[in-house]
Amino acid sequence: MVDLSRAHIEAFLEMMSAERGAAGNTLASYERDLEDLHSFLASSRKTPLTAESADLAAYLAHLSKQGFAASSQARRLSAMRQFYKFLYAEGLRGDDPTAILEAPKKGRPLPKTMSEDDVTRLLELAAKEAAEPGPDQLSRLRMLALLELLYATGMRVSELVSLPIKVLDQEGRFLMIRGKGNKERLVPLSRSAIAALKSYGEARAAMVARTGDSPWLFPSSGKEGYLPRQVFARHLKSVAARAGLRTTTISPHVMRHAFASHLLQNGADLRVVQELLGHSDISTTQIYTHVLEERLRELVEMHHPLAKQAKNRD
Repeated sequence: MVDLSRAHIEAFLEMMSAERGAAGNTLASYERDLEDLHSFLASSRKTPLTAESADLAAYLAHLSKQGFAASSQARRLSAMRQFYKFLYAEGLRGDDPTAILEAPKKGRPLPKTMSEDDVTRLLELAAKEAAEPGPDQLSRLRMLALLELLYATGMRVSELVSLPIKVLDQEGRFLMIRGKGNKERLVPLSRSAIAALKSYGEARAAMVARTGDSPWLFPSSGKEGYLPRQVFARHLKSVAARAGLRTTTISPHVMRHAFASHLLQNGADLRVVQELLGHSDISTTQIYTHVLEERLRELVEMHHPLAKQAKNRD
């Protein structure tokens, strides 16, 4: 019976190659997946020909317990479905046991973020470096202004680097940002962001007197005329490294996530965060509530007395 089942797998692979034109890697993947299913069923004295829906569901549950990602489980289920369609079409089975199986739900990946302590370390180092005199002080003042504005507003990096010079004329604690679809939104600035912007603006004005002005707040010699996103991201990682932070987990987009997560952690309304981020749909903003849920779970497991007792028993 085992040999017969393996013969059916070989016949299926031949069909996929001849009739569907499946690539070699695809065929190898199908073969590995179906051989694994075959071995699992054999432990229960079942074969692909005799397996029922419950047996196949048990196999998927087994994969989950083994730590397979939802995407990997879904791939195995896809192989099973193709195989059982073949068996049904060939008259080798009178039903398709995969028809009622549900694909494993793929969890939406949580956005990477930074702790408040990490952001503080980053900003404090940038402020310290910006205060040091020297020929490249303007670039250090620019970096501080970029970081303070990014964390104060949660702007997209494309919105940040392309800010017009006229923002220096805006007075008060608010900044008008033009986002996707040319939609404008008003965001508040922190006192430290206002101070960093002012210091950079004054140093920039001195440079402009010598080199000529630009319509952009953060001018560059590149084709766009303003600081490229990639250059800012590279400089951000450099500052993060000097601050002793893991550079692989830090980027301008991660700081945008940190802005949103920290607001929610400190009691901000989800609708307010949606408006500040410039999300057209609140479902996009709701991903940050999952970040909070995960953080709350970790806090409970770390600090709740009953959780501690359970951990000690383990």
